[in-house]
Amino acid sequence: MKRLILLLLLIVPLIVSGCSSNKDNTSTETSSSNNEKVPLTVSAAVSLTDALEKMKKQYEKDHAVDLKFNLAGSGTLAQQIQQGAPADIFISANEDWMDTLEKDQDIISDTRKDITGNRIVMITGKDSDYDISSIADIDPKKIDQVAIGNPESVPAGKYTKQTLENSHLWDTLSPKVVQAKDVRQVLSYVETGNTDIGFVYESDAKISDKIKILATADQDLHDPIIYPGAVTSESKHKKEAKEFMTYLQSDEAQKILEAYGFQK
Repeated sequence: MKRLILLLLLIVPLIVSGCSSNKDNTSTETSSSNNEKVPLTVSAAVSLTDALEKMKKQYEKDHAVDLKFNLAGSGTLAQQIQQGAPADIFISANEDWMDTLEKDQDIISDTRKDITGNRIVMITGKDSDYDISSIADIDPKKIDQVAIGNPESVPAGKYTKQTLENSHLWDTLSPKVVQAKDVRQVLSYVETGNTDIGFVYESDAKISDKIKILATADQDLHDPIIYPGAVTSESKHKKEAKEFMTYLQSDEAQKILEAYGFQK
């Protein structure tokens, strides 16, 4: 009996020690998990590319998130979200596509905010001889090809078409239009000399040293250019997504946007 008691006295502390060790390991694993960065996918209009990349460096310094950008034409992105593509935030280059997703309940309505704005400009190659100071002065006879975003899916293309229609130029220029999948492709067409002129956002024109701005579209000639953003209904990280939406409206984020040619 004494031997049994002594044996128990030796075994019990080992069992307690083992349980304590297991608890410590569990605690360590939980802590490690809590230190992992949350992946946050932002589906945004491609015109925001450079500004968002700048924000990424600033934002990730102070937040435990890993920002991932899915950049394309707003229509393409909206359709991806409708089809179930993963996204935590959607930022459109116009209100129409955001309205569509809101109607279909693909975004959380009370998170929707206007982030910034832009302007449509007419551009040509840096070494081009084409030189006019107003869209109204375009001479279709002197233009072989003009690049614009697809008006059906690219907001910049829609604004451009409205501008040309209201300037009574669309009918004569439309046979010469080369439609692009987004504004960055329009920029590339003009940079490489594949088209004589093109229409892009002012923010896109400012990032290229291979083109020059000929004229800025009168804002009365097209719908207001507004970039709304919202958290998607299917986001798995709504808390972090809402925090980034708040950041987008901060002074720091707005200064970055202004530096890249956007204006609220």
